Amino acid sequence: MAVSNIDEVVATIRSSTDSAEARERLMTRRWPAQDIADYIRLIDDPSHKMNEDGTYNLSEAQARAILELRLQRLTAMGVKEVTDELEELAARIKDYLDILRSRERIMAIISDELREVRELFAVPRRSEIVEHYGDLDDEDLIEREDMVVTVTNSGYIKRTPLAEFRAQKRGGKGLQGMSTKDEDFVTNLFVANTHTPLLFFTTDGMVYKIKTWRLPQGGRNARGKAIVNILPIPAGVGVAAIMPVDAPEEEWKDLNIVFATSRGNVRRNALSDFTNVMRNGKIAMKLPEGETMVNARICSETDDVLLTTALGKVIRFPVTDVRVFKGRDSTGVRGIKLAEGDHVVSMAVIRHVDATPDERAAYFRMRRAITGDETGEIEGGTDQSALSPERYAELSALEEWILTITSAGYGKRSSALEYRVAGRGGQGIAAANLGRRGDTIVASFPVEDDDQIMLATSTGQSIRCPVAGISRQGRAASGVKVFDTSSGEKVVSVALIADQGDDSESEDSDEAGDHEQ
Repeated sequence: MAVSNIDEVVATIRSSTDSAEARERLMTRRWPAQDIADYIRLIDDPSHKMNEDGTYNLSEAQARAILELRLQRLTAMGVKEVTDELEELAARIKDYLDILRSRERIMAIISDELREVRELFAVPRRSEIVEHYGDLDDEDLIEREDMVVTVTNSGYIKRTPLAEFRAQKRGGKGLQGMSTKDEDFVTNLFVANTHTPLLFFTTDGMVYKIKTWRLPQGGRNARGKAIVNILPIPAGVGVAAIMPVDAPEEEWKDLNIVFATSRGNVRRNALSDFTNVMRNGKIAMKLPEGETMVNARICSETDDVLLTTALGKVIRFPVTDVRVFKGRDSTGVRGIKLAEGDHVVSMAVIRHVDATPDERAAYFRMRRAITGDETGEIEGGTDQSALSPERYAELSALEEWILTITSAGYGKRSSALEYRVAGRGGQGIAAANLGRRGDTIVASFPVEDDDQIMLATSTGQSIRCPVAGISRQGRAASGVKVFDTSSGEKVVSVALIADQGDDSESEDSDEAGDHEQ
């Protein structure tokens, strides 16, 4: 622009008082641009275009560049250099734009450059490229993380990262662990690693195996997904037990699992029998028509099995009374001899306690004297037996409490020390006084003082109450009213509610006892 209008540019600069004025006058002047209009359109700066009348206003940077021009650039040779440079730049710009508009030219340039690189740097390949899929599968990409697995009474399951359940000081209100329907509630809650295998035992004798990471993940308030949509469990079949196994599978041969059926049979297997479980399940126990699996539990040889029947009989025998079976076809051996019309409703695995009848009788007398607790009756104990304080403390630490609930809504807690250890296959002893007409035992299992239970009736009513509100009574006692059932109504199921930390404070036992849903 300056070369094309050299005389006017020089006159403008000479007539200015200083460089700032000269720069301003160069910028405000509308310079004729006919000779370089094509070049201006070529670069086509959107923020600085030619005027509609064919003139051009210099920018501040351009005006400064003109003021800094050396006088030698204004000679004939200097003007020619500027003109030649402009034409050369314009030609290169046109060529670059043509390349950007042509895929064929772009690919040709890439090919030429790659050939040039090959000619300059090509050497024989040092690494061998072969097809190899390796031993990786989806599980290898799953991070090892502790998950809280939550299961509801109606069969919904989910996993939630343990980190979402923040630690709280004692006495806090807690965090809600799952949002459920009014008639549903959480029955099982445990922590398992994402790589921990879970065994699902169903009432028809099948077992299904799934890793924790395959369960649907949800937030604390999520409901989860129905188990029947995750595992191929037939309609009408329930889940008898869910068992996380943290031990490595190569150590499963050192663990035992005990099963119980509704007809009083029990069987013990090595846990390694259930290492290889296909996606469609595996037969855990072949059951005859009409017989169902009641429960399955991991046990050790220092444990006892406690079987309770609907007509009020209970038997306790050592796990070692049941040999380890090598196969899965057998229904096992007789655990308890059932009366006509009776069936097993509960199986529990409890700690074995080596104590003579005299020691247990003395323990209950000492506890009665110390705490005022009147529960505890031992058949065969003598009044002369004594117990040292050390032995009393030992038995107190080992004592467990068995909750028993009947269909008429009665319940009690009895000391497990009252359930004497007997031989497998006997008729058992009384689990409760069922003097009420038509009353039967619905469930019997170990509980802690801070546990809660949910009772459901044949008419769809349910009640949630704390275990601490149910009286401690002797093994043969009839219990206290836990659920005030109406005429023709019976308690049909009892579930231990997993402590998931409700947002609301626990209700008082009296209020819980009167509440119906």
